[in-house]
Amino acid sequence: MADELLTALRGLRSRLDYDLFPLAIGDVAADRRALKELTGQLDDYLLPRLAAIDAPLLAVAGGSTGAGKSTLVNSLVGADVTVPGVLRPTTLAPTLVANPGDAAWFTATHVLPGLPRVTGAGVGEPGTLKIVETVALPEGLALLDAPDIDSVVLANRELAAQLLAAADLWLFVTTASRYADEVPWGFLRTAKERSTALGIILQRVPAEALDPVSKDLRRLLAANGLGETPLFVVPELILPAENARLPETAVRPVKEWLAALSADARARGDVVRQTLAGALDSLAVRVPALADAADRQRLGIGELRGMAERSYDVGMSGFDEGMRDGTLLRGEVLARWQDFIGTGDLMRSLESRVGWLRDRIVAVVTGRPAPDRQLRTALESGVESLIRATADGSAERAVEAWLATPSGRDLLERAGVATAGRLGRSTHDLAVKAGAAVRDWQGYVLDLVRSEGAGKRSSARAASFGVNGLGLLLMLAVFASTGGLTGIEIGIAGGTSVLSQKLLEAVFGDQAVRKLTDQARADLRARVRSLLDDEESRFTALLDGLGTPDSGELRAAARAVQERKRELPA
Repeated sequence: MADELLTALRGLRSRLDYDLFPLAIGDVAADRRALKELTGQLDDYLLPRLAAIDAPLLAVAGGSTGAGKSTLVNSLVGADVTVPGVLRPTTLAPTLVANPGDAAWFTATHVLPGLPRVTGAGVGEPGTLKIVETVALPEGLALLDAPDIDSVVLANRELAAQLLAAADLWLFVTTASRYADEVPWGFLRTAKERSTALGIILQRVPAEALDPVSKDLRRLLAANGLGETPLFVVPELILPAENARLPETAVRPVKEWLAALSADARARGDVVRQTLAGALDSLAVRVPALADAADRQRLGIGELRGMAERSYDVGMSGFDEGMRDGTLLRGEVLARWQDFIGTGDLMRSLESRVGWLRDRIVAVVTGRPAPDRQLRTALESGVESLIRATADGSAERAVEAWLATPSGRDLLERAGVATAGRLGRSTHDLAVKAGAAVRDWQGYVLDLVRSEGAGKRSSARAASFGVNGLGLLLMLAVFASTGGLTGIEIGIAGGTSVLSQKLLEAVFGDQAVRKLTDQARADLRARVRSLLDDEESRFTALLDGLGTPDSGELRAAARAVQERKRELPA
């Protein structure tokens, strides 16, 4: 039956093998720390303990700097198995002491699999777990001397928390001068929340303070819901040497309590089940909290995605405006138009001179091909420049929007300076793609004209103008407004658009011209939108690469563990 609980627990663990919190969203440091602590306890304690419920009990001695943890462990064992001292931090590598009959369990990487094992004399290297065998310790119980929980070295503080989370039993060591410190009480409250089996050793208590200090500590324990916790008081003693062990009489109550646990399989099992059940119960709170944080990440990623999308939507709107405001009909395009159609008062008596203008265009297209090619090239260049400006502006807006948020800055920093710099402008090959898109659009416009000119009513008139000439007129009609021009350019560009439209209407009729213009404009928009979507994909690709797991699956995995917790052996 416990196999199903173990399977559920492994299923939960597999859903934590992701970067749940890739971006600086909310208190991400606390979220990442909580995730690390949870995965650590699953790997270091819950999974190995549930797989071997009858394995030796692990008691971890933890506490504040200078509390005398190493001295206590040596005194309980009756041998110098760990090195105490006045230099801080003293415990650089934790030492685990076990009976030779239990050593194989701890030497193998069941408990604390991430810490390499070392044996033999000498001090272990930081980041390793030193295993010491001694017959002075009874079978069924191992002692582990942990680093200081308030060490000046961050790695030591993190390791101390990791070791305590891997313990079946906490031996919390404090002193008469440090018992009220906040850091130890943070750990003790966690022990209460998770129902961790606990024993407290109050050391270095002056004779005159034995009663008041022990009473005050009991008061604090009761106030924090730990009134039933075993409390052992070790008086302050004058030792023959700085690192000397405590007299056997001073630690006898602790030693006898531990010996009773190791000798009584039922009592030992009760301790294991108490801590194991408490740790499993804590998952019902800790996992949903992580799922909530993952939801915040997903929302934040969605906001960044929305920023990029809006930046390019604004760019597309700007391109639309650029198509309609007449700015494309100035400069080089105007000059080439004048070469194409000829200079003069083109608007004078326009209605009566359509035939003359038609003849003029026919002559230009059939007799002098260069001007129409030049006008087409000028249009191509103008539209291509507008596309590039649109893409550059969109990229710049997207980067600025991301930089205005902690999560966006974090993502750009993760991407690197070079990538972030490239994101702030259009891609290097956009000019080539834009040119090809405009030429394809021009081809589409010619096909539209060719198709419309094939009708019975307009075929003769279309033939007299020529497909190229009509195509150019339709391209000009796409950019028919003059809202962005001033002065003489309005008159010239306005005349250009009106003239082109009048000529087209003379061939196809006004309704057909509106339809053709709408089709040509829509096709150009679609091509530009596709180009901008490709440009935008650089931003969305960064977001797609983050890939946070489904928070619903996390919650479901936590529920599965709770549903099967009743299978825990009694």
